[in-house]
Amino acid sequence: MEHVPVLLTESIDALVHDADGIYVDCTFGRGGHSAKIMEQLSNKGRLMVIDKDPDAIAVAHQLYDADARVSIAHGGFADISNLLAANEIGCVDGILLDLGVSSVQLDSPERGFSFQKDGPLDMRMDNSQGESAATWLHAATAAEITTVLKTLGEERFARKIALEIVRQRAVKPIQTTLELAALVASTVPRREHKKHPATRTFQAIRIHVNEELEELQTCLKQVFERLHKQGRLVVISFHSLEDRIIKRFIRDLEKNDPYPSRMPITSDQIIKPVKSLGKCVAKQAEVMVNPRARSAVMRVMEKIV
Repeated sequence: MEHVPVLLTESIDALVHDADGIYVDCTFGRGGHSAKIMEQLSNKGRLMVIDKDPDAIAVAHQLYDADARVSIAHGGFADISNLLAANEIGCVDGILLDLGVSSVQLDSPERGFSFQKDGPLDMRMDNSQGESAATWLHAATAAEITTVLKTLGEERFARKIALEIVRQRAVKPIQTTLELAALVASTVPRREHKKHPATRTFQAIRIHVNEELEELQTCLKQVFERLHKQGRLVVISFHSLEDRIIKRFIRDLEKNDPYPSRMPITSDQIIKPVKSLGKCVAKQAEVMVNPRARSAVMRVMEKIV
C-alpha cells in the first residue's frame, strides 16, 4: 500500500512561508510531505530530509540525489542539531515532524509493526541497529512489561497480558507478530468495538522499543535554537501522549514565565519568544479517503524573537 500523507496541504501551507527558505522534513517516510515542500521552494530554497528507516533513506536518494537543493541524513530527529551541522546548515525556516508509523512500514510483514500480518516481532524504525521487540519481550520482567503497556498503551489489562507473556516465553520465545497478537487476544477478556485487542499492546511496545517519546522531547528541546525568527514548527501526532508533549512544549515557550509567583513581574514585561498558530484536525472528506487521518492532530508554532 502506498503511504498517503496526512494533512498534507494544511501542514505544508503552515510550514513554508518563504520560498527561498531552508526547511527540514524530520520524518521523510516515502516523501509525500517533502514533495509538497519542493513544489513551493524556489531555486534558492533548500530542504533537508531525515529518517531512521534505511528503506526511507534509499527512496530519498532515488528521488533527490540529482537535486542540489536537497540534503539527506540517515538518523533520528532527536539528533537534529548534529545532523544540521553535518550538512553545514545552521538555523532553518521550518521544521516538520509527522510522527508514528507509515502505511508502508505497517504493510511490510518483515518489519513487524502489524498484528494483521505474520512476520518477525521487530518493530524497530531503524532495523539496522538496536533491540527488537522480540528481544526486549524475552528479557523484560513482568513489572517492566506491565509499566510499558499501561503507560504507553493505556492498556487496562496490562498486568494480565504481561504475566501471560512471561508464562508463555518460558515455554517458547515469542518471536512473531501473530504469536503476540494471538496471546493478547486470548488474554484480554473484553474487546473494544472495531479495535483488535492487541492494538494497544503493539502501540506500547513500538513506542518503547523506538524510544519515541524520549526522542520527541529531545528534538523539541533543540527546535527553538534551530529556527530563524518567524521560523515555524509543524508537528502531526496520532495519539494523546505525543500531543500532550507538543501542547505543553508550545504552551511553556509561549508563556515564558520562569519567575516565582511573588516576584513583581507584570505580563507585559515578559518576552514571549513564540506564538501558537493553533491546531488542526483532518476534515471528514480526508478521513473517508484515509482512515489513518482520523486520530491526527497538527499543531503549529512560530518563533517571534
